[in-house]
Amino acid sequence: MLTVTPSGQACGAIVEGVNLNKTLSLAELQAIQEAWWEHHVLSFPDQQLNDDDLERVTQSLGHFGEEPFFEPIDGREHICAVSRRSDEQAPLFAEAWHTDWSFLEHPPIGTCLYGITIPPKGGDTSFIDQHKAFEFMPDDLRSRIADLTALHSAVLAYSPEGAYGAGDSRDRSMRIVYSEKAKEVRPHPLVQTHPESRKKMLFGCLGYIVGIEGMAEEHATKLLTELYEWQTRPEFQYHHAWHEHTLLLWDNRSVLHRANGGYDGFDRLLHRTTIYAEQSS
Repeated sequence: MLTVTPSGQACGAIVEGVNLNKTLSLAELQAIQEAWWEHHVLSFPDQQLNDDDLERVTQSLGHFGEEPFFEPIDGREHICAVSRRSDEQAPLFAEAWHTDWSFLEHPPIGTCLYGITIPPKGGDTSFIDQHKAFEFMPDDLRSRIADLTALHSAVLAYSPEGAYGAGDSRDRSMRIVYSEKAKEVRPHPLVQTHPESRKKMLFGCLGYIVGIEGMAEEHATKLLTELYEWQTRPEFQYHHAWHEHTLLLWDNRSVLHRANGGYDGFDRLLHRTTIYAEQSS
């Protein structure tokens, strides 16, 4: 029987009693979706999954979509490797708080990450519940951001001049492709309502958010910095410790996340898919 056990932290839960290498029943899928919307990050331990399984789980929750700056693994169109060699010298990938691909016109609704080679120490993935960050926000700050539209862009990360651009270390095992397209800017409301749970939340943070519509850069940066300091507070966080054969599923709308190091000298490999909602024509 499928069971959901909360992590005891700000968000996150462990899901057991389900085999993801088989087609999910309607009852299992509904239970997983409800737990996903409630806990935002779900961990499925002891899952023996191949790439076909990973793609099937992804499609049961949504649709494949754009991976703008990653190349997929050989033989697959929709699976990317999050990898690091034991002797790799490049800076750690994705160590800043972010929401996946928030700079797209229609950002993904979720991400699947499956642990294949997991180091014996370090490498946790951290999350921050952006529903809690909004719920407990001081009234003054909430009133100042209530109706603002944030400007999202990948310019600081994936443009030729960005962190993963032309000047990035060549000693990187991940297949990252920088592009001038990273300089595009798209607006999204800073405060949003989750389409399933109907709960208010913050969407994105300083980094992929590069400004606020209609606000001078100096004032926008000051406000976004103040907001960042609030929304990344420890009491809103969940830290996932990895084990091999665990599938991690998170709601990209509800949380920020980042990678953690601490495993120098060890290989690390995870396979990732991104989940998109079906867009109406």
